[in-house]
Parts: sequence; structure tokens; C-alpha cells
Amino acid sequence: MNSVTVRNLLVRGMLAGLAAGLLALVVSYFLGEPRVDEAIAFEESHSHEHGGTELVSRTMQSTGGLSTGVLVYGVAFGGIAALAYCFALGRIGRFGPRASAMLLATAGLLAVYVVPFLKYPANPPAVGDPDTLNQRTALFFLMVALSVLLAVATVILGKRLAGRLGNWNATIAAGAFFVLVVGLAYVFLPSFNEVPKDFPGTLLWQYRLAALAIQVTLWTAFGLVFGVLAERVLAPKPARTEGKSPEARATPVAH
Repeated sequence: MNSVTVRNLLVRGMLAGLAAGLLALVVSYFLGEPRVDEAIAFEESHSHEHGGTELVSRTMQSTGGLSTGVLVYGVAFGGIAALAYCFALGRIGRFGPRASAMLLATAGLLAVYVVPFLKYPANPPAVGDPDTLNQRTALFFLMVALSVLLAVATVILGKRLAGRLGNWNATIAAGAFFVLVVGLAYVFLPSFNEVPKDFPGTLLWQYRLAALAIQVTLWTAFGLVFGVLAERVLAPKPARTEGKSPEARATPVAH
């Protein structure tokens, strides 16, 4: 793949990420922000500190701040995913541009978010000890890195086993390897149970499901939009020749 094609895919990936970010912003605003407001209200009702200065209003956080953060993240995410697509294209099987984009999006969603989420789920305000915030953040990103590396290793292992075991058995063996190592990571990495006893369980799970819905929307929308844009770069449709004379449609012959 030449540099021009990579550049075209990178630009289209960023555009697809922007479009996906817009959809994720809608989901975040209508599903996530109400849960955040409820969690903040709970935190304020149980806080003993009063009179603190609010540097950024909650209204600004839930509108301008949310929009800027999600859209900038979407563009950056789209660019990185497009580069990963350029690397993976042709190495994960004989799939077309659209199928490859959706396969990459599905694998990315699982490796980058779902697997770490099952070990370290998102928490709303008022949940979590501030003293362990740095440790929890570091462990979450460690889980992300481990999951991504394991996903890459699983693909490589599956391709190497395919010649001896066949595609189906190789896929099962590689998938079992991924599940086994992730399961060991779940067991040996530290866990945190810092939910206050009186925090509403329904609110906690609504917040976590909203966070999951945002990521599913982001990755799915990116896969669909980028698949269409990538196909136009990698497999452009031939120019239409309807209405032209046979002489104009004929391929000239060199003499």
C-alpha cells in the first residue's frame, strides 16, 4: 500500500471518526449525562464540604465540554483506527474493504473496551476512593494494552495453526488461548470494590450500561462509515459508459 493510499485512508478515517463521534455525543448526552447528574446529586447530598468554588459550571461541562471532548476523541480515534486498518488489511483474511472495516471495529471494541470494562467497569461520580484513582487508572490502561497485545497474538496464532488444524479448529484454539490468558489477568490483577453502601445499585448499572452504549455506538458507526469511504479508495467503481458510442467505449489499440 503506497503512501498516497495510506494518507487518503487516514483522512477518511478521521472523517468517519468525527461522524461516529457525533452519534456517540447524542447517546452520551441523552443516556450518560442524566446518570452523571444523579450521581453528582447523590455525592453532594452526602458530602460534608460546602462552599467550594465551581471553576466550570455543570451546564458547560455537559454541553460544550462534552461536545469538545467527544468530537476531538472521535477524530483522533478515527485516525488511529485507520492506520490500524492499513496495517491489518490483507493480513486478517480475504475480506473486502467494508467487511475488513467492520471486523476491525468489532475486534477493536472487544479488545480496547469490553475486555478491560469487564475487569474495571466505569464508575460514576461518588463511586471510588480518590486515593486509589491513579492506581485504578494505571491498571485500566494496563488491561487495555494487555488485551490489544493478546488480540494481535491471537490473530497471529490462528493464522499459524490454520495450516495444521484447519481454519475452524485454529480459530477455536486461538480463541481459547485469548480467553485463558484474559481470565488469568482477571484473577491476578487487583480488584476494587469501592461502591458506597447506600449508593443506588440501579443508578450504578445504568451508568455503566450507558458508558458501554456510547462505545458500541462509536465503534459500530465508525466501522460502517469508514467501510464505505475505504471502499471508494480501494475499490473504486469504473466510470459509467452509458450513452456513449461503441467507438468511444472501445479500448484503443496501440499500433
